[in-house]
Amino acid sequence: MKKSLIPALVIGLVLLVDQASKLLVKTQMFLGEHFNVLGKYFQIYFIENNGMAFGYEFGGDYGKLFLTLFRIAAVIFLGVMLSRMVKKSETPKGALVSLSLILAGALGNIIDSVFYGVLFGYESLFHGRVVDMLYFPLYEGFLPDWIPFKGGDYFVFFRPVFNIADMAISTGVGMLLVWQNRYFPQEPKKAVE
Repeated sequence: MKKSLIPALVIGLVLLVDQASKLLVKTQMFLGEHFNVLGKYFQIYFIENNGMAFGYEFGGDYGKLFLTLFRIAAVIFLGVMLSRMVKKSETPKGALVSLSLILAGALGNIIDSVFYGVLFGYESLFHGRVVDMLYFPLYEGFLPDWIPFKGGDYFVFFRPVFNIADMAISTGVGMLLVWQNRYFPQEPKKAVE
């Protein structure tokens, strides 16, 4: 496969699956509705994220606008970086895949933030909410009393609800961290004599 096709295929596939899943959940479920996929350990749980990752918010309406514009600027930067990397023959395919995953995930969430408010009639342009639906509560229960500060508290692991775009971003960043030396090798430094 030509290296120039890798970003287009990865970005296209991630955006297709991400937006299809979000639109399906948004149009077929009501907010807060959920159902089990693999017992209670994997659920489709429809929520909307008004701000940043894990539901954090940033400065009301102006913060939301700033966050959306920042995401757009970051996607433009990543797009330029990715196009430059495609042109270099020595760029590893894995580096292209990981940056494409990050770019696709960011684009998927930007589509929600920019257009969903207008498309679904609840907000103006650039003020939409991101649709999240993948929930993996692998453990639910009370922590043992001997754990400092949190002992005896009710605990859920893994609590965040996320989407395909978030998963693509996390996977791309993870790949970059794990294989950083392979993707971006450093020339050995010459010893100073």
